[in-house]
Amino acid sequence: MLLFSAVLADHLRIKVIRKQTLHWECDGQLSSSSMCRALRCSAGMDPLGARSQFVEVQTLSTWERQPDPEGEEEEYNDSLVSQQAFLSPFPYREDINRKIVLYNGDVALLNCTAIVNTSNETLTDKNPISESIHTYAGPELRDEMLKLKGCRTGEAKMTKGFNLAARFIIHTVGPKYKTKYRTAAENSLYNCYRNVMQLAREQAMASVAVCVVSTTKRGYPLEDATHIAFRTVRRFLENYGESIETVVFAVTDMEEPTYRKLLPLYYPRSEEEERASLPLIPADIGNSEGEPVVPERQIRIAEKPGCLEVDSEAETLDSDLGQVGTHAFSRMEGDVDKQRKLILQGQLSDATMQKQHQRNYNRWLCRARAEDLSDIAALKALYQTGVDMCGRTVMVLVGRNIPVTLIDMEKALLYFIHVMDHITVKEYVMVYFHTLTGEHNHLDSEFLKKLHEIVDAKFKNNLRAFYFVHPSFRSKVSTWFFTTFSVSGMKQKVHHVETLQQLFTCILPEQIDIPPFVLEYDARV
Repeated sequence: MLLFSAVLADHLRIKVIRKQTLHWECDGQLSSSSMCRALRCSAGMDPLGARSQFVEVQTLSTWERQPDPEGEEEEYNDSLVSQQAFLSPFPYREDINRKIVLYNGDVALLNCTAIVNTSNETLTDKNPISESIHTYAGPELRDEMLKLKGCRTGEAKMTKGFNLAARFIIHTVGPKYKTKYRTAAENSLYNCYRNVMQLAREQAMASVAVCVVSTTKRGYPLEDATHIAFRTVRRFLENYGESIETVVFAVTDMEEPTYRKLLPLYYPRSEEEERASLPLIPADIGNSEGEPVVPERQIRIAEKPGCLEVDSEAETLDSDLGQVGTHAFSRMEGDVDKQRKLILQGQLSDATMQKQHQRNYNRWLCRARAEDLSDIAALKALYQTGVDMCGRTVMVLVGRNIPVTLIDMEKALLYFIHVMDHITVKEYVMVYFHTLTGEHNHLDSEFLKKLHEIVDAKFKNNLRAFYFVHPSFRSKVSTWFFTTFSVSGMKQKVHHVETLQQLFTCILPEQIDIPPFVLEYDARV
């Protein structure tokens, strides 16, 4: 009897909802597929009385409310994390974090304004995400997609959601990844996420669920793709995200660990997490929109090129002719074949040598961005802190934290390039704590010479001072020989600092994070 009553009550409730839906249909506000979706979502149940499998986005926990992983609390309290706030390209923003949701599950089941489908150029790709969306949306979706006449790589096109809980589906095509064409793949993947977000904004969508666009079939490395996805969405929310309330990153069990690892870099949940994540942020974070930047492709145009201010009528033809050939567009490289011949003969011009050096550095930088350097980062031997008295960025190097005999020094070199590349675009200073270093911590002069030869010119030109703290007699002699005979222009920048009080005359104590063992040694000695 009780069972019969419950079934009758469910039947009556569904009947009322159907009656209300029919009334809406008469007003021309709902299609047949929308009626089905309204029945399921309004009742929270499927027509046969079973619980609906669709997931309400409002019930999911936002990234802001998710606790930090175990063990990170101690890491934040470590003395190597600066207590002073310093500039980060992705600062802590509670308002943005409230919009971010990490969801492990099927994107097709999410009840939000739009979900993202990843496909191929003909929109016929059979991957798990696309298959699931088609299954739940019904045959109407396939007919609708035929009208789109395909979609180019990096583009985004929209259809209705049909039988899905989501009102719309945004279809996009990720690039096929090849190392040889990495730059093109990065740009295409950026365009995928950017165009998805742009469509969401243009259609005034409140929520959008984004799947992993770079499918396994297309071969894009998951971690590299995740960096692009996070920074593109972050920049878009910063610049144009007022109307967007929720962005869901929908992942599988295989993808979730990578997403959880990289989310704090772009969406730190506290200032402590922001500071702890800063050394792990890639050197290449794109421009203000998150778009990848290729320095050698940038064109710099002077304001009103070739125009001279007419201060008087005394300007002569000679002064006009003096401008000829000075503009960037006027510079020519000469005969390419002749330059190649000179390279083979070992007779390189300064300009050619500089270009060759730049290409070599770019190769190292690409390797640094591609390799997993988390083991070197865990040493906490190199980190950014505050600024000196002149407002220049301070980088700290802790000698005792470098187990030279136990680590791959080539990976250490890659990590140095990875961390320092974006720091060295402007003036900076280095503080090296030689305190309590042993034989196994001493960097070989050949390694230092190799580092000096590889790094970009900006590393050397923008370094204003190198503070050598607690030097020993042996280290002073080694430094003198190295700066005198191995590298040029460094000798005047190296300053031996015997005590921390001397260091504090250049860098305020609150602007530099000093390891506890250095403080203890300085107080004792």
